[in-house]
Amino acid sequence: MNKRFLLRSVLAVSAASLLAQGALAQDKPLKIGVTAGPHAQIMEQVKKVAEKDGLKIQIVEFSDYVQPNAALSSGDLDANSYQHKPYLDAQVKDRGYKIVQVAYTVNFPIGLYSKKVKKLEDLKEGARFGIPNDPTNGGRVLLVLQDKGLIKLKDGAGLKATPLDVTSNPKKLKFVELDAAQLARSLDDLDAAAINTNFALSAGLNPAKDAIAQESAKSPYVNILAVREADKDKPWVPKLVKAYQSEEIRTFIQTEFKGSVLAGW
Repeated sequence: MNKRFLLRSVLAVSAASLLAQGALAQDKPLKIGVTAGPHAQIMEQVKKVAEKDGLKIQIVEFSDYVQPNAALSSGDLDANSYQHKPYLDAQVKDRGYKIVQVAYTVNFPIGLYSKKVKKLEDLKEGARFGIPNDPTNGGRVLLVLQDKGLIKLKDGAGLKATPLDVTSNPKKLKFVELDAAQLARSLDDLDAAAINTNFALSAGLNPAKDAIAQESAKSPYVNILAVREADKDKPWVPKLVKAYQSEEIRTFIQTEFKGSVLAGW
């Protein structure tokens, strides 16, 4: 009897210990990676909404597009919110990340900017045009330029188009490929550049007023909330999605960004 009692006591203590550890794990804030600017601003509001549902969030800011996925894959983050699906797909293919989309967030129609001309058609022959050097955003810009009539791409180039896919370039634009975060700072040295909205806003540019042209709002580049594949069914995921896709966040986006950032859900 004593041995049985002792065994039960040990099991009870072990169970209590595991429960306590589980409670502590739940109390630990979710680490969510964002890029500086609108993604960070929006996540600050999401954090407030999520707290009402018992979900604690710690926001981690990054200054580039590469590190948030690396940090998520390595377990340094629980989720990230900064990229669109074509970019994630390319990262998964190139780097083997086990990262998946769990929700749509916002859309940033990419803008074309210049300090030298007021209209795209005013660009001179041989103008230096800055585009992001990552495959998905670079292709995105080339599709915008094709849509605006400045270039033509070979059939089937699609979202992964590169300058090598340009088949017609009447103005003989010279494409300067730079890290997306550097384009706003390089605008003085270029004739024009395509700048992602989050980096444009961080640089003090107003897409609605300063862009000489913009991408159509109907594009495949709606941003997403991403997590590790192993975590996609965790109970905190729907809570996080619910907080992000709430009416409070939709209203904040509409009020704060006045059309330069759009709710994508």
